[in-house]
Amino acid sequence: MKVAPFQGGRSAMVRALLLAALGLGATLVGGLLDPQRTLQGYHVAFVYWAGIAVGALIINMSFQAANARWYVVVRRVLETIPLSSLLLVALFVPILLGMGHLFPWVNSAALGGELRELAEHRRSYLNVPFFVLRYAVYFALWITVSHLLHAWSTRQDSERGVLLTLKQRRLGAGALPFVGLAMTFAAFDWQMSLDLRMYSTIFGLYYFAGSFLAAFAALILAVGTSRSEGLPGSLMNANHYHSLGKWLLAFVAFWGYIAFSQYLLMWIANLPDEVPWYFARNKTGFLPVGIFLVVCHFIIPFFLLLSRDLKRNPRALRAMAVWILVVHYIDVYWVMMPALRPSQGVAPRLTDLAAVVGIGAAAVAFVLWRLRGRPAVPVGDPYLEESLRYEPS
Repeated sequence: MKVAPFQGGRSAMVRALLLAALGLGATLVGGLLDPQRTLQGYHVAFVYWAGIAVGALIINMSFQAANARWYVVVRRVLETIPLSSLLLVALFVPILLGMGHLFPWVNSAALGGELRELAEHRRSYLNVPFFVLRYAVYFALWITVSHLLHAWSTRQDSERGVLLTLKQRRLGAGALPFVGLAMTFAAFDWQMSLDLRMYSTIFGLYYFAGSFLAAFAALILAVGTSRSEGLPGSLMNANHYHSLGKWLLAFVAFWGYIAFSQYLLMWIANLPDEVPWYFARNKTGFLPVGIFLVVCHFIIPFFLLLSRDLKRNPRALRAMAVWILVVHYIDVYWVMMPALRPSQGVAPRLTDLAAVVGIGAAAVAFVLWRLRGRPAVPVGDPYLEESLRYEPS
């Protein structure tokens, strides 16, 4: 199959860069006026977008490990999204510089009573040098794996054959546990350590479930809007959308299962170091947000996605993907902000929106830049023709 290299997306990339400049510029201004509050919103936005990038990487690796063929037509988009991890390394710098405004264990001497004891007890793990080292290891792993998968895929466009397919599948299967563990520990570092009282071994799985769901939503939105000739959206059939919709439904259910499991385990145990985490989210205005998530992150999308017609309708599925991306951000906000601002209520700021738009637009521009100059589908993959004719048995 012959597909010309993708040369479009210039206007979308320019608009994304302008949005990134406006969003990050407004965040910078907010940081000068109120450094702590602005950095808190920036941290939430970073964790949100980083989860989507790594979630897309894990999806690609999982499909590679499973020898999946149906998804080949959308794989180039899926393998390009995680390349934004390189950009996220730079965007993490403000968090490193402002750690004292975010993580209570950084300045444990300023804490009192129980919190100071907890910080000292966890000093061997929660200390600045080790935190920075782990951050470097996480991103080094994510960047290396995503780069290799993308590089081998683009090489295959000209070299053809199955050798590079085998290399991608072996790397996908072999590195998958390490990438998943890195995401788990990133959740412990970036989210759970905001509250020294919180301890949950399922916390990383909760972050993974939401990010995986949002990554599928981002993929659906990306391919659904790429309808020009030679782009994935123009080559997909209703069966592709149906399968993507089924994955979306599966992880809506999985997110709900993990969220309920974590709540149930903490409620049954009734331990003093875990209950305050939910107590903080049942007061100061966060209770309605929790109810909103139950209804809008699980109940509504679950029952809508049961519809076969909706899953096979690209426009309806794109609308559902946008909905998932919005409510997932609210979920990340609900997880992190009560720990960052205890007893302060919901109280969103414009800088919160500026940060999520700025980081997201920068990531979109980066992905479009990496897509340009190459075929938007893996034309050298020996299973592309089979993917184009995809029809589930």
